[in-house]
Amino acid sequence: MKYPFHAAVEKDFSAVDRLIIDRLCSRVPLVEEIGHYLVEAGGKRLRPLVVLLTTNACGYLGKDRLKLAAVIEFLHTAMLLHDDVVDASNLRRGRETVNAAWGNPASVLVGDFLHSRAFEMMVEIGHMKVMQILSHSTNIIAEGEVQQLANLGNPHITEKIYLQVIKRKTATLFQAASHSAVALSGQVENEQALSDFGLHLGMAFQLIDDVLDYEGSTELLGKNIGDDLAEGKVTLPLIVTMRDGDKKEAEIVRTAIQQRSAENLNEIVRIVQNNGALDYTRELANTERNLASEMVCHLPASSYRDNMIALADFAVTREY
Repeated sequence: MKYPFHAAVEKDFSAVDRLIIDRLCSRVPLVEEIGHYLVEAGGKRLRPLVVLLTTNACGYLGKDRLKLAAVIEFLHTAMLLHDDVVDASNLRRGRETVNAAWGNPASVLVGDFLHSRAFEMMVEIGHMKVMQILSHSTNIIAEGEVQQLANLGNPHITEKIYLQVIKRKTATLFQAASHSAVALSGQVENEQALSDFGLHLGMAFQLIDDVLDYEGSTELLGKNIGDDLAEGKVTLPLIVTMRDGDKKEAEIVRTAIQQRSAENLNEIVRIVQNNGALDYTRELANTERNLASEMVCHLPASSYRDNMIALADFAVTREY
């Protein structure tokens, strides 16, 4: 799925798509079958987009930027395959998940293939700083996933813990995309700012994801509304509802989390929508969006810089 901010790097993006298809080549037919199924599903491809916009904004036009963008997409897709198994999800991007269509073992093992293929391509790039950033980031993301798993069904999770989890499991890969891109570009003076750009972008993106779980639609989002609640995931709209809302309504939410049940989803959606929890979460997302935009303002004027800012805006205004 293409968005207006893809236009600035349209040729690069097409080259990355071709590279992804090429690197899905395997001697095992099932790997290629599932790989092509994933590619055909589309998706926003925001993380490789961050790589391309960042490298171009930094004036780096080497071919390794294309490999790096593909690496980031492979890492992201591998994580989604594993997540869907852990979460027992059956719908993503409007289609059956791989685990629903082929089973959990195939989903896990193809995820492993994509992960190892990403590291093969990292070695081909041969940039030690990039490898350090990505290997460290994948470790942090895994910690975030385990932390989220440990928190399931616990209604006592605080806002501070929630923000720590989404920083690790979601924002870290956005940060890895922008950080590795600027490292590849060799602009040491911009490294911290552009690393922070990805971090704040990722935080804004996940905060809005958690808003959309209570005001979006399955058709637009391409996933089942209420899945997070059914899994016992404690997101910020629920935390704010339990913390600041009516005691009776807060207890309804608390019970649903403990029981890992979406049985009262319609009532809980109404409660969350009516008590200001979504506004609070959006406000926090807008703060992260503003911080992301500030991180790139010092870059030379270009369509790439402008589209990095547009990407941050999209993260908080999107409906899917």
